[in-house]
Amino acid sequence: MAAMNTPTALLRALPALLAVSLWSAAPAWAQRFVVSPGPEFVVGDPVGIVLDGLPPNGELRIEARRTVVEWQTGRPRAYRSEARFRADAAGRVDLASAAPLPGGSYEGVDLRGLFWSQVPAPEGTPVAQPGRVQLEARSADGARTLATQELVLRPARTDIASRDAAPFPGARLFVGPGPEGLRRPALIVLGGSEGGTRILRDGPVWASRGYAVLALPYYSPPGWGPNGPTPAELPALPPAFADIPVERLEQAREWLAQQPEVDGKRIGVMGTSKGAEFALLAGTKMPWIRAIVAMVPTDVVWEGWGPGVVPGTRSSFAWKGEPFPFVPYKDFDKEFAGFQTGADVKIRRPQDAGRAANPGRVPGARIPVERIAAPVLVIGGHDDQVWDSGGMAEAIVATRSAAGLVTEAVIDRQAGHFLGGTGWNPTTQYNAGPSKSGGTPAADARTQARAWAATVAFLQRHLADAKP
Repeated sequence: MAAMNTPTALLRALPALLAVSLWSAAPAWAQRFVVSPGPEFVVGDPVGIVLDGLPPNGELRIEARRTVVEWQTGRPRAYRSEARFRADAAGRVDLASAAPLPGGSYEGVDLRGLFWSQVPAPEGTPVAQPGRVQLEARSADGARTLATQELVLRPARTDIASRDAAPFPGARLFVGPGPEGLRRPALIVLGGSEGGTRILRDGPVWASRGYAVLALPYYSPPGWGPNGPTPAELPALPPAFADIPVERLEQAREWLAQQPEVDGKRIGVMGTSKGAEFALLAGTKMPWIRAIVAMVPTDVVWEGWGPGVVPGTRSSFAWKGEPFPFVPYKDFDKEFAGFQTGADVKIRRPQDAGRAANPGRVPGARIPVERIAAPVLVIGGHDDQVWDSGGMAEAIVATRSAAGLVTEAVIDRQAGHFLGGTGWNPTTQYNAGPSKSGGTPAADARTQARAWAATVAFLQRHLADAKP
């Protein structure tokens, strides 16, 4: 290597030499992560994450590692992300305001960027306890560890109590702490076509926000395991998604009104996907519902399906034994053949095709959302490949706005179907399998964060703060 013996060469080398000098003296800067209010927090609560004590304008990298229990397999897997930053003039990197340098796991200013952008680490990477994220700051060349921090991300408070909602198979009531005699606003949460008890995961989340939450399964299909078909999780519930009785929520209301923790005059409903279809239909029939959150919704009733159901003959929902008019699918079996052939499966295609092939059935199957007296919040994505939740959410907003009804919306052109969450969990694997949900990881995480904040505020205004 040639010696640097000219003033010009020395000047050119000064920035690199200065950086080496700064990081070689790094212990004097006392680098540390500052997490406020603390390193253990409920996701969705306000939090700040700052790396402090850095050389002014110094470059560094931050790696985030965690263990994710993958929903597709149920097994734990190590995930990681990394981004490079330049400290500001005060020697700080604030994740809420600092944009990473090019070439990392995410782009743009995003407090949650190191979290949602994580991807699976190589097979065999050791796994740690789920729910914990390890942050490690290193020098720009990766040679020195500057600071480490463990974060504990909890989906809900640890003091949430729950009990069986005895009249309803698989259902549970979740309640947070409070003085004896406190009657809380109630929230009924409804899951989608996955069925079974998965919706119970949402109970502690919203109980942590001050609601008495009834997580209500209403359908339980047979499953599929490594050795083939498995029995339904809840055999007392319908195994087919056909003629689901919407009046079930009337029974839920009566039961909730008898619970000592519940204010029976303030009950809202939150539904996701097919659960949103359920919630909106209920709103057209039940004036006692005080607020509705429709996550990735539909504006029409769709065909039913499942064991013993002849395609094109049954509705998804019924009211007191009378099926709702529905829009049939087209080439549903052809789409599902992708699970055997390896082709992408996009459930939206047979629904869009069915709607286009049956224009005369759409008006009768439309959910008359203008009859819902309660305020409604809709959340959707235009790139949703399960169904067109973005377009259908916009149709709901247009109909209700024309009727002068309170309607709020979070709709993103690049987002897909999986929009429930807070934007803190990895979104990078939503389209990893044969079944595609649509959306980009960044758009899904962004919309989750927006939708979470909008839902918290919406329920506060129209349910928690509402007069009994």
